[in-house]
Formats: sequence, C-alpha cells, structure tokens
Amino acid sequence: QVQLVESGGRLVQAGDSLRLSCAASGRTFSNYVMGWFRQVPGKEREFVAAIRGSDGSTLYNDSVKGRFTIFRENGKNTVYLQMNSLKPEDTAIYYCAARTLGVSTTPSQYNYWGQGTQVTVSS
Repeated sequence: QVQLVESGGRLVQAGDSLRLSCAASGRTFSNYVMGWFRQVPGKEREFVAAIRGSDGSTLYNDSVKGRFTIFRENGKNTVYLQMNSLKPEDTAIYYCAARTLGVSTTPSQYNYWGQGTQVTVSS
C-alpha cells in the first residue's frame, strides 16, 4: 500500500514557475513508476509526465515538453514536477500517481493516487 500526498499548488501568473511535490509512504518507493496527471472540471484526467524508479527515464505529454520536468529523490520518497513558463491552460488540479509496472500514460493503469493540488495560472 502506498499513500501519496501532493503539495505546492497555488495561484501564479502566466510565465511564472512552480514546483509540485508528492511525498510517498512505504519502503519500496524506488520500485514504483511515478506519474503526474491533471484534470479540469468536466474533462478527463490528462497525463502530464512520468518517471521510472529503476533508471529515472521519463515521459512527457507533448503540451508540457520543454517546460515541465519530472524528477524524483528516492531517498526522500518524493517525486517533483518543476513547471516553468506556465500558461493559463495549465490551470488544473494536479494529481500524483504510482504504479508498479512500466511507464503508462493511462490513468486507470495507476494503482495509487494522491488527493490533488490546485494550480491556477492567471493571464
């Protein structure tokens, strides 16, 4: 069982940077693929980025590639999402998720979810 707690979301202006954190419980954090997703009311949950625990390889949604960076500190059981050059369309609730198999962009393939943190980007 893994429990995930996100933090760092807040109101920012377009062009600003923001770092989200996701703290995980458990002693086998490095075994999990960690993902970030986001959701806007009335829309489906959207894949943002994911990172493997074994080799740190990453995958990004094209809409955030070059602006967002996912990284993890296995010793701290924490995964981060560094968001630069934020745009109003990045406004959403951001969720952290974990799964034990390979990287996936599909929300239903993740076993564990955090409660979400709100990011609002004003124009």
